[in-house]
Amino acid sequence: MPELDVSPLAPARFPTLPVIPGLRLAAHAAGERYRRRADLTLAELAPGSTIAGVFTRSTMPGAPVVWCRKHIAKGKARAIVINAGNANVFTGRQGMDDVAATARAIAGAVGCKPGEVMVASTGVIGETLSVDRLVRAVPSLHAKLKTQGWLAAAKAICTTDTYPKGASAEAEIDGQAIRIAGIAKGSGMIAPDMATMLSFLFTDAKLPAGVLRDLLQWANSRSFNCITVDGDTSTSDTVLLAATGQGPKHARITDAKDKRLASFKAALLSVMQDLAKQVVRDGEGASKFITVSVTGAASARAARQIAMTIANSPLVKTAIAGEDANWGRIIMAVGRAGEAADRDGLSITIGGVAIAEHGHPHPDYREEQVVPHMRGREIDIAVDVGVGRGKAVVWTCDLTHGYISINADYRS
Repeated sequence: MPELDVSPLAPARFPTLPVIPGLRLAAHAAGERYRRRADLTLAELAPGSTIAGVFTRSTMPGAPVVWCRKHIAKGKARAIVINAGNANVFTGRQGMDDVAATARAIAGAVGCKPGEVMVASTGVIGETLSVDRLVRAVPSLHAKLKTQGWLAAAKAICTTDTYPKGASAEAEIDGQAIRIAGIAKGSGMIAPDMATMLSFLFTDAKLPAGVLRDLLQWANSRSFNCITVDGDTSTSDTVLLAATGQGPKHARITDAKDKRLASFKAALLSVMQDLAKQVVRDGEGASKFITVSVTGAASARAARQIAMTIANSPLVKTAIAGEDANWGRIIMAVGRAGEAADRDGLSITIGGVAIAEHGHPHPDYREEQVVPHMRGREIDIAVDVGVGRGKAVVWTCDLTHGYISINADYRS
């Protein structure tokens, strides 16, 4: 596949991420699919590290997802290994054998049990993994481990991504400074359903797996599950959160509802929302970042469903790509969302400009008012459906000819 131009919505640079005590990262060129870049990533965790994860709800999960679901139940991990270029999906028993072989090789290098190695893959579906190449690469991969390997790791997990994605935040637990940092990959086949794309998050806090799981599910529902690029849910979606326990000693936490976790929760959400938005900004062929806000719904769930229907509508997305404030398409999407909405109480604003209210166009609206906003990179759509107090915000991008070109050439 030809190299892609960096998204016009990309951040200016990869952020400076902190050292997380108890975490080392490495990337190496194993040659699974790509020939002139690293495609194999390793995150080594200190003994005693805990872990939690959320995974795709696709009924066609990849072998790595099946492996992780089984072994993450114990809540312990010493390593995470990720290969890019081959998703190891729809590969039958061979796929599971290849995951086990990869985990054994990493376990031998790190000094742990294979079940303490989490495995993730991304890339083409339906092709057998070149597992021998991955296994042969493990010694070289392990030798490259270092505490500041963030950028190399973020680059190595990319497929059609046009830039590496990272984010971090600081928090405190009982007065002790705690760090959270993570990386993500994703550009296409992005539609949230429990988790979206691949993301790996790390903290030096000492938290049990059950607490991590509850925190991750809470933050995931407000971040990765609030984005969409193309309405297609991947077979490989994985989000992992690991705690090394190697940071400053803090009070023992046993419940995710502990008030002492307030700062940590806010920081975790900040990191995950940052990464989620970066995935949207790198949407295949994207030229505009779109925020869809829905209020006045029957419930938060209903608001999210309406917002996602708007965000996934090809007609809405192509209109925005063409800088056309065709608000009739938004009305259409609200109507087909399958949730309660009061036609005669509905209102729409784009870029803060009131366009429709009470079932008809706003009397003062003139299309030239919203033209400058439509020409910008950031598009804001707000809809109130007039039936309750439910609200939700989701993020998406426009749909351009670039999306077709990228996906038509994906396996080339």
